[in-house]
Amino acid sequence: MLKPLLALLATLSLMGAASTADAQTTLQKIRERGAVRCGASQGVAGFSIPDDKGVWSGFDIDFCRALAAAIFDDPDKTQFVPLSSKDRLTALQAGEIDVLSRTTSWTLQRDVALGLNFTAVAYYDGQGFMVRKSLGVKSAKELDGATVCISQGTTNELNAADFFRKNKMKLEVVTFQEVVETVKAFEAGRCDVYTTDSSALFANRLKLAKPDDYLVLPEVISKEPLGPWVRQGDDQWFDIVRWTLFVLVGAEELGVTRGNADAMRESDTPEVRRLLGVEGNFGEALGLTRDWGHRIIRRVGNYGEIFERNLGKGTRLAIPRGYNELWTRGGLQYAPPVR
Repeated sequence: MLKPLLALLATLSLMGAASTADAQTTLQKIRERGAVRCGASQGVAGFSIPDDKGVWSGFDIDFCRALAAAIFDDPDKTQFVPLSSKDRLTALQAGEIDVLSRTTSWTLQRDVALGLNFTAVAYYDGQGFMVRKSLGVKSAKELDGATVCISQGTTNELNAADFFRKNKMKLEVVTFQEVVETVKAFEAGRCDVYTTDSSALFANRLKLAKPDDYLVLPEVISKEPLGPWVRQGDDQWFDIVRWTLFVLVGAEELGVTRGNADAMRESDTPEVRRLLGVEGNFGEALGLTRDWGHRIIRRVGNYGEIFERNLGKGTRLAIPRGYNELWTRGGLQYAPPVR
């Protein structure tokens, strides 16, 4: 009787340990690991791309670095997992990453049916088309009968089908599993048109042997709100990810930069003092330190600084702020107050 009893107790002990592990919050797992594990693209210039030494940079990368700064006061405590469009959401579902910060659009199905939560819009984008200049096409409405290259696992195929159907044009789609395959196929002439989010078109155009031979057409055919994703069921982590973005945007609104974040802690402006943790315990309410907002901005900068560093006029992409400008300057970026 003793041996079966001991075996039962051992089994219950293991089940209890597994249950405790499962009950851990994402923040606890990150602290134990010592790094935030972020899902990234397989290489989109300006958003998430490694150099020849494996060092990652980009708009989405800097957001992950902001999370690491908030938690560890060290933006380098990050691990980046390159994911294809096809695998990115399943990797998050499976717990292989803590957050997906990788040009992924917010849609109803993804938000409801996959056990995932979209946190907030980091980048307002829209789908476009790229063609060879030699094709002589100036508008997407001239693409009747065109063969279009599209990456699998994206919203691009349905968007393209809707656009062609609406404009009574014939469409032939050629799909590929990886973005790299899609771009190579387009460059090799396996299709007339390459379609994806406009920001990615500009980024992937730079990878072509002769970028000046290609034209991004003027039409934007969809709304593609991009931003970080998390798993459902951990409200604390959802709030940390969402409010990290709001801190970045709010800092730009209030004129707090990477260079003046320390000095601005002496500001008399209540909003600035709350943002930087001088007043209130808002960081502690999230499970972080009181000065978490100050950590983010001092280490990574505000939203505008991140945009300009990776995508703006001084980069090869030279993407205008457009809808991603602050609401006070005609854009859509808007941060709820820290209070």
